[in-house]
Amino acid sequence: MPAQTLERPKSTPRPAKPPIPAVRDEVLSDDEVRLIDAHWRAANYLAVGQIYLRDNPLLRRPLTHEDIKPRLLGHWGTVPGLNLVYTHLNRLIIDRGLDVLFVAGPGHGGPALFAQTYLEGSYTELHPDVPLNEHGLKTLFRQFSWPGGVPSHCGPETPGSIHEGGELGYCLSHAFGAALDNPGLLVACVVGDGEAETGPLAASWQSAKFLNPRADGAVLPILHLNGYKIANPTLLARMSDEAIHEYFHGLGYAPHFVQGDDPPQVHRDFAATLQNCHDEILAIQASDEDGVPRWPMIVLRTPKGWTGPRAVEGKQCEGSWRSHQVPLKHPATDPRELVALKAWLRSYRPEELFTDRGAPAPGLVALVPPRSRRMGLSPHAHGHTVRGLRLPDPSDSAVSVPTPGAEVCESPRPLGRYLTEVFRLNEPSPAFILVGPDETASNRLDDVFAATDRRWLLPTEAADEHLCSRGDVFEILSEHTCEGWLEGYLLTGRHGLFSCYEAFMPIVDSMVSQHAKWLKVAREVPWRRPIPSLNVLLTSHVWRQDHNGFSHQDPGFVDHVLNKKPEIVRAFFPPDANCLLHVADECLRSRDRVNVIVCGKQPSPQWLTAEQAAEHVESGVGIWPWAGTERHFPDREPDLVMACCGDVPTVETLAAVTILRDLLPDLSIRVVNVVDLAKLRRKSEFSGGLDDATFDMLFTRDRPVVFAFHGYPGLIHRLVYKRHNHAGFHVHGFQEEGSTTTPFDMLVRNDLDRFHLAANAARHAGLHSGVAAVVRDRMHSMILKHRRHVVDHGVDLPEVTEWVWSADGGGAGT
Repeated sequence: MPAQTLERPKSTPRPAKPPIPAVRDEVLSDDEVRLIDAHWRAANYLAVGQIYLRDNPLLRRPLTHEDIKPRLLGHWGTVPGLNLVYTHLNRLIIDRGLDVLFVAGPGHGGPALFAQTYLEGSYTELHPDVPLNEHGLKTLFRQFSWPGGVPSHCGPETPGSIHEGGELGYCLSHAFGAALDNPGLLVACVVGDGEAETGPLAASWQSAKFLNPRADGAVLPILHLNGYKIANPTLLARMSDEAIHEYFHGLGYAPHFVQGDDPPQVHRDFAATLQNCHDEILAIQASDEDGVPRWPMIVLRTPKGWTGPRAVEGKQCEGSWRSHQVPLKHPATDPRELVALKAWLRSYRPEELFTDRGAPAPGLVALVPPRSRRMGLSPHAHGHTVRGLRLPDPSDSAVSVPTPGAEVCESPRPLGRYLTEVFRLNEPSPAFILVGPDETASNRLDDVFAATDRRWLLPTEAADEHLCSRGDVFEILSEHTCEGWLEGYLLTGRHGLFSCYEAFMPIVDSMVSQHAKWLKVAREVPWRRPIPSLNVLLTSHVWRQDHNGFSHQDPGFVDHVLNKKPEIVRAFFPPDANCLLHVADECLRSRDRVNVIVCGKQPSPQWLTAEQAAEHVESGVGIWPWAGTERHFPDREPDLVMACCGDVPTVETLAAVTILRDLLPDLSIRVVNVVDLAKLRRKSEFSGGLDDATFDMLFTRDRPVVFAFHGYPGLIHRLVYKRHNHAGFHVHGFQEEGSTTTPFDMLVRNDLDRFHLAANAARHAGLHSGVAAVVRDRMHSMILKHRRHVVDHGVDLPEVTEWVWSADGGGAGT
């Protein structure tokens, strides 16, 4: 057969490239350029001083080794770019009377923000121990990255900050969350080019498609391409302007480019571009056109470590990765580096920038906005704009429960009705959003669409439902973006709920961890006011992901977050719909917390009336007298405590009690249900925990406790390990055994089913060995029967699916 000739396919003609916007005419006079450059130099000088100096802040005497900090910490490379943007934003604020929130995405940008807020007086106002004089400068320098001082990130101690930057990738989603429902606010967000390589940041560029120009504020992304990360070039910095323009134009932005290393020319170009972008934003906000506008963004190319040492030990420093952290590493011991540091500091001409007393020179005040407009004093950043949230009575959405177990429903459905009223009560001034990765309807919260819609500005088609340009439900298939939006919304004073599949909340483990750390520190900062809590609803949980399989079976998010302080992070496991309502109500009323709520969405028995649920949630843990048998034995302590935490473990515990009641009628059983896991902590560890006397009253000092828990058993042991009866706790939970199988088989695989619970209870209840063996053998036979049945029929045993709670009978099929 003759060889075939393979022809190269003809290339498809490429569409015409959109033009790259040119820099507009110059807007700065020579005097304005000199003023802006002086302010920028002052901020850079203060940043270098923070990294290196512990004394001699104005170089009034020759610099010595003793003036240098013994440990040099901090990051210089990103600072000049941040200072450039902040200085120019000040000018725009003054000229146009803007309300601007500054978000610094690049990690370790603290020196820039400390320097800028010091120059504008915000830092001194909020930290009076750092006055605007030479003593204040010395304090500002010494405290940076110093024990007992301030961190190198833009943490809660940083005036005007809502974004720490400790972990890269979230600045833009925070910025858009802050802009939602905040008309009149401009959020200027600097995105580092290293940060731009992260997945969360890449997804967050889509946020512009959710911003309503007439109802929300605006976000101006400023992508700072300084070329390098820690030890490598950055991807975007090595792309051509044309390629970057095509990329961001394709994402829906109008990119504007500013680049160079000559300060006066960069100042002129950046000032013109900034004004041009703001003009575009104003035009978008004034337009009556529907759809997604093409929001402006700025691509800023300047050298990494700009104005720092050109070279160190014969190797390029400015404009390379070597300027990322501390360019001169040994000035405290190396005379040559001491000389180089002195030259670096002198290059900013501090004698022109500060008075003899050490205050900023009078000329620099011209670039300080009025107090109400200073970015370092933004009320949006400090909890001063918290909006009140009107909440309905949760009992109005409650399920009628005439007797325990008589009613069956999907527990989140009543919560959906409750949230519908939350939306209605807070019209027309939105203060609440519901976010999630396309799961509002899946998680049974779709009743909210009677009051609001999903936010959507792109074109719609006939089959679409509940899409609206002003909807308060935000859905995008990026847990990172959902979490970032909500955090930005909360940090600027509004309220919300994040609904997510339990197995995929660990995607944002670190984001939630960073937020919890922020809240902990913010509580200790006197000028930061409490903000609404981060509320997370985890449903589609491990015990009803039988159809999706092992990949969807993971309750580990709670283990992660409960490593944080209990004053900050709480985890709730409502056993039914009415408890879920009251837990949600309590969480929405709380401040400065991370609240995790775990509750399934499948039809489940309902146990408590609205009144009982309110009391149970308030106590966090309690005895259910109607569920146990100890009421029949009033003169003695229970022989056994059956404890449960979680909706499915509660069902299995009560089913196990009915089995034991049938087989062991003389056994006194107490049932304890736990809603709030923090209650298991000792009161000495957490003020809301149980004291030892109350804990012993609930769980006894020496009787066996068979504890059915929703998640990993080790978490319960960790919470109660110092209690008197810890050795008596026998915890059942997820053992990392999963598959695509039936709901009940998931429980059997992990020993959390009623048969394993009953067998273990009989084993530890102090029974005669023969009696315990009878119970064990019967339970084993039921487990074997179950396994044969699910393999043969593909569904669970009728004894399981048809089981209902009865106060005086049960245990069918045993």
